Amino acid sequence: MLVYFLILLGAVLRAVPHPANFAPIGAMALFGGAYLNKKFALVLPLAAMVISDLFIGFDSWAGRLTVYGSFFLMGLIGLWVRNHKNIGTIIGGSILGSILFYIITNLVFLYDPTMYPHTLEGQMSSYINALPFFRNTLLGDLFYTAVFFGSHEWVRAWQSRRAHAKSY
Repeated sequence: MLVYFLILLGAVLRAVPHPANFAPIGAMALFGGAYLNKKFALVLPLAAMVISDLFIGFDSWAGRLTVYGSFFLMGLIGLWVRNHKNIGTIIGGSILGSILFYIITNLVFLYDPTMYPHTLEGQMSSYINALPFFRNTLLGDLFYTAVFFGSHEWVRAWQSRRAHAKSY
């Protein structure tokens, strides 16, 4: 049930108006990798993306594959976090995922050369022009990571206290 809720939540939050790249999908991928069954962990962010893309629209296949692939990598980071879970690895995983998303989705050779030439200068221009989006990606990933992981830990602590209180 949690998986379906997260897919719906991710799709809705991505489809409603929000600052560019300030979305829950990266954090959802990290959270899914850390807490969900491996199969669901890697499919979760991709399902939310496909559903929201049905409403927002699809761009090029190269663009979608790089974005979806980046979120798949964030799910893999989450799988690593699962076995090394602490505040540092969760924050570090979120930051690493944001950086990988920025690097991968702004690779110029994956797109039409009329936007940026497929040169070192074109690549540098792409990365410089994408910095405002990177800031929003980083802030969004950190915010939603705090919400997902924090909510999960709060619920676990609440359930534990409740179970402990019932034992008296």
